[in-house]
Amino acid sequence: MPERGIPEHYLTGYAQLLAEVAVTGRRLTRAELEARRALGEHAAEAGHGLRALVNAHLAATRTAWPETPGAADCTLAAVQQVVDAFTEGYERAQRLAVRQEEAARREFIDDLLYGRSDLGRLAERAERFGLRLSHSHAVAVVQGPTPYDESAPVPRQVERAMISRFGDRNILLTTKAGRMLCVAPGDQDDVLTHFAKQSYAAAEGARVAIGRPQQGAGGIVQSYEEALNTLELAERLTLEGPLLRAADLLVYPVLTRDRQAMADLVLDALGPLTRARGGPRPLLDTLSTYFDCGCVAAEAARRLSLSVRALTYRLERIHQLTGANPTDPGQRYMLQTAVIGARLLDWPDKEL
Repeated sequence: MPERGIPEHYLTGYAQLLAEVAVTGRRLTRAELEARRALGEHAAEAGHGLRALVNAHLAATRTAWPETPGAADCTLAAVQQVVDAFTEGYERAQRLAVRQEEAARREFIDDLLYGRSDLGRLAERAERFGLRLSHSHAVAVVQGPTPYDESAPVPRQVERAMISRFGDRNILLTTKAGRMLCVAPGDQDDVLTHFAKQSYAAAEGARVAIGRPQQGAGGIVQSYEEALNTLELAERLTLEGPLLRAADLLVYPVLTRDRQAMADLVLDALGPLTRARGGPRPLLDTLSTYFDCGCVAAEAARRLSLSVRALTYRLERIHQLTGANPTDPGQRYMLQTAVIGARLLDWPDKEL
């Protein structure tokens, strides 16, 4: 009798096969082995466990063990052939199922992040991968020192850490365009924070950007694009820190919404620096560092490897050229905004 829960047809002809081998001592034919592989494939497709299936074969072997003298060796060889062929078919079906699942998952992720496909159909597919598109979600994106794919060690390490901490909690982990992604419910910021910590712990130099929580399938696309834009913004502004949040940087998209107006401000406020000996770059870097450290002259001088006196001279020179005093709170805002604009527009390396 087969193992409990295992249908008998997966053992069809097995006892007769052992009896015939015991008498003739022959090996199984190619057709017989292929039939066993096919049974293994069908068992895998039906969702039966391989351990239970092998136990069923061993139990059937005990029941059908031939009494023919000297038949033990050839019978064991036949059992080995049958089990090997059966498990080969089972594993073949499993590999095919995995490839199909990966293809379906990749297609779903592409449709989700590019806003393609019918929303109703997309929502049905999303439930299969643990997402409920009627809820709000936020997306975290990791830019690593090297491109990632799902078979790389770092994504697997991060996935193990996330599953160990949160289990199955409506989280989607994947890779896209060489980056790691985590899609999580919008009200579970602890999930994305832990994902960020695991990501830059697993790969030195990784940087994580988190988009704002947004509603619906379109919201996931929006949060994803916010995270991508935040990574790009951080690179252009040379922002420090491994974790960046789109919500904390909303002022920058506002400043660049009217590109021409920002370009005019940069040229009007900072254009006179081009008349400085050595070009505008040293004075522009001085302004940028001075503002980044909260307008503390001693700290700015330390970062620039200057004396405080040399820094003060540079600030006075900027005042002379631009007519705006960077140490005056009333005039500082225009200069600081122009410096941000210069970073965003890559001035003076690019003409405006």
